[in-house]
Amino acid sequence: MTSGSPLEPEIGFSRAVRIGPYVSVAGTAPIADDGATAGLGDVYAQSVRCLDIAEQALREAGATLADIIRTRVMLVDITRWREAARAHGEQFDQVRPACTFVEVSRFIDPEWLVEFEVDAVVATVDRAPSASQTCRT
Repeated sequence: MTSGSPLEPEIGFSRAVRIGPYVSVAGTAPIADDGATAGLGDVYAQSVRCLDIAEQALREAGATLADIIRTRVMLVDITRWREAARAHGEQFDQVRPACTFVEVSRFIDPEWLVEFEVDAVVATVDRAPSASQTCRT
């Protein structure tokens, strides 16, 4: 799956990859539709944007937030973890995936304060992506 990010072909990665029932969504940064950083200086707003992008990638892969089994939250300032946790909790209070918060020294763009990665397992094949979608299976 591709999000259309210009970094995908430059780096050589996919927004998400599905192999059988397994879906992995790559590190997802808080990039707005216009390519700028969403929620400047706001960990919560950036977290919400990251999760929105990840959810779209999951849907394109035939998965939903309910299929997520693991999340990884990377922050440049771990003391602000509760701001990211608030956004995470709003999305996953019922799903309750395995979750790890880690501090990183920086991201590609210094305006990014947080990135998310998610892994999902789709329980049924009924939600498999169509053949027209660019997804490795």
